Amino acid sequence: MTGDTGVAVALESRPDGVPAGTAAADLVATDLAGLRSFVERATGADVDRALRVARPTLQDFAALLSPVAGERVEDLARRSAELTLRRFGRTIHLFAPLYLSNECVSVCTYCGFSAGNEIARRTLSTTEVAAEARALTGRGFRHVLLVAGEHARIVSKDYLVDCVQALAPEVPSLSVEVQVWDTATYRRLVEAGCDGLVVYQETYDRELYALVHTKGKKRNYEWRLGAPDRGAAAGMRRLGLGALLGLHPDWRTEALAVAAHARALVRRWWRCEVSVSLPRLRPAAGVVVPAHPVDDRSFVQLLCALRILLPDLGLVLSTREPPALRDALLGLGVTHLSAGSSTEPGGYAASGAAEPQFEVADTRDAAEVAGVVRAAGLDPVWKDWQRS
Repeated sequence: MTGDTGVAVALESRPDGVPAGTAAADLVATDLAGLRSFVERATGADVDRALRVARPTLQDFAALLSPVAGERVEDLARRSAELTLRRFGRTIHLFAPLYLSNECVSVCTYCGFSAGNEIARRTLSTTEVAAEARALTGRGFRHVLLVAGEHARIVSKDYLVDCVQALAPEVPSLSVEVQVWDTATYRRLVEAGCDGLVVYQETYDRELYALVHTKGKKRNYEWRLGAPDRGAAAGMRRLGLGALLGLHPDWRTEALAVAAHARALVRRWWRCEVSVSLPRLRPAAGVVVPAHPVDDRSFVQLLCALRILLPDLGLVLSTREPPALRDALLGLGVTHLSAGSSTEPGGYAASGAAEPQFEVADTRDAAEVAGVVRAAGLDPVWKDWQRS
């Protein structure tokens, strides 16, 4: 960009592009257009091969996303269930989000926290954050995901470190889903007691990314794409990623990018637990109807295809999905469930003072969800990690 003085002005102090030798670079180098083309050409024999081979490739994954495979979702579900049982046993990990703040300076067309929305804003004090955590631990949770809008002054590095330090003595596993930061900041969070980082790219389509992120630092596509690498380099042991289904007109294009990114992270950061979530766009302040809804059958096809491609991948299902679908997917590939969720800052201990990020579809409490998990023949896992 050139300013009024004719001198080049950098909009961001961060470097352009993604560093070589990272999962983000591996994704950029992947021929996603070629894979998308193969989706349309895949035959029944290609689907048979993808279901049979021990180590599927991204081309096999593309075959599993094909319209031909869409007519064989039951076959995909059987293979996915077999692999999930073999790698994870009869377990489902339960966690809950804890919203720290809905303050945000970014304008995103799909989010209830978007800066342009006139909503009740609230940022919890560390005392209030501790009260929220006590409410969650009282319900059994030992894995909590800290979530916040993007406001570098109010939801600052120091604030996040303070929140993690306040909760670490009481909550064995803490992850963050907040503004993306540099490696040094992620290292501070790890040293404070954080062990997981969740970064949704929202959409992997660069042009669409620019259209739906109209203001704020979140507009920097590459900086966000490289965040999981920076978190892993800083010592995060859990990495979560995903795309917001419903933004892109073609869910298969988005699915290929998600899978390629997850596969690259698994290969580059093999000591980390990598998971994928498949959030479907929900009504929120300023967002009434998803532009491109993904139907249930396609959603299940994608979930099972991911399991077949990456048998050790964590697959997360949130309360964005309705109870009937969440219950039906138990045992088919899902490994992590949120439960009893509130998307409002203060929503567990003192609700009603701030706008939630989106409407929750599964409003059952944690105990009820755990009961459903047990009724399905699975063990709800509340705790799987204890920091030293």
